[in-house]
Amino acid sequence: MHISAGFDSGNIQVLKADSCDDIQLAIHKDHQSDFYQWFHFRLHGERDQQYVMKITNAGGAAYAPKGWEGYQAVASYDRQTWFRVPTEFDGQNLTIRHFHEEPVCYYAYFAPYSWERHQDLIAGSQQSLDCTPVHLGETLDGREMTMLVVGDEAATKRKIWVIARQHPGETMAEWFMEGFIGRLLDDEDGVARALLNDNVFYLVPNMNPDGSVRGHLRTNAVGVNLNREWQNPSMAQSPEVFLVRKAMEEKGLDLCLDVHGDEGLPYNFLAGSEGTPSFNDDLKAAQDSFKEALLSVTPEFQTQYGYDIDAPGEANMTVCTNWVAERFGALAYTLEMPFKDNADLPDADYGWSPSRAQQLGEDVLTALWRHLK
Repeated sequence: MHISAGFDSGNIQVLKADSCDDIQLAIHKDHQSDFYQWFHFRLHGERDQQYVMKITNAGGAAYAPKGWEGYQAVASYDRQTWFRVPTEFDGQNLTIRHFHEEPVCYYAYFAPYSWERHQDLIAGSQQSLDCTPVHLGETLDGREMTMLVVGDEAATKRKIWVIARQHPGETMAEWFMEGFIGRLLDDEDGVARALLNDNVFYLVPNMNPDGSVRGHLRTNAVGVNLNREWQNPSMAQSPEVFLVRKAMEEKGLDLCLDVHGDEGLPYNFLAGSEGTPSFNDDLKAAQDSFKEALLSVTPEFQTQYGYDIDAPGEANMTVCTNWVAERFGALAYTLEMPFKDNADLPDADYGWSPSRAQQLGEDVLTALWRHLK
């Protein structure tokens, strides 16, 4: 038996692995940070063998205990199809039990979205005449920050921004982007064509390349939470936000979606900018319009569960959605997806999955069309 995490987004520490029914593991913290919850590792064992894996420091994870309640880990034999496996939390240990049908199996907090797949997404997107990749700059580890510009940048067009994965462990956000981008670039899709008649899209599929490759939950290469940097980013600490914010200032912005995943809530939901100083009736009407549009196109979305709404003037202005709404006077939303399952439409085998996140990305295009027409 051998357990390893020496690959893209790998994260695990082996404490004890001399018995298949008592494997003891721990999750590494994000570099220069106390955040941890993302795990991703490989177990090379035997076919037709039961393995019991205990993550012994799960009780101290960033979103414990709520993040572990009702949670089931994902596993894959081929790194393509990720299915849920029996998982339980006792207040300290997260125990994963799995009967191996093949010798080698991968386990993760959610289905990984690799840096290699990210590069394929960028390279494939440029095959469309409507899409131009733009190099914004580099991260602290020297990885490229890439923005996709989709559509004609005519001055009369609305400028729609969609960014994702500020928190690298929230891989469902980039699965969402893959679905969103794929449909937007389909020149036989009527919704995509109608949207591109009047809008240009600025898309950043991965806001945190370094944290993604390092196997972080929430921070970049130096332990900075990017979604607390929007008021005053720097090239020394948060170049990812600095570069994207600079592009927003240069290009302009009329609408922004910031795509995330939530560890605790088993629902898809939106969080708006109600607490910003200049929030007004026009922005409220815009928020309500987009919510109603999304409700009308997919049962995967709901409005009953979500974050508490900030009181007037009490928004955290370092957060992307709040900073964008205040700076540009524009509709800005944080879109959250679950790590667990959508409790309204549960799937015992796969839970919330890459394919469902991709489909939600496609459905959001319809909601945008309905909202903007």
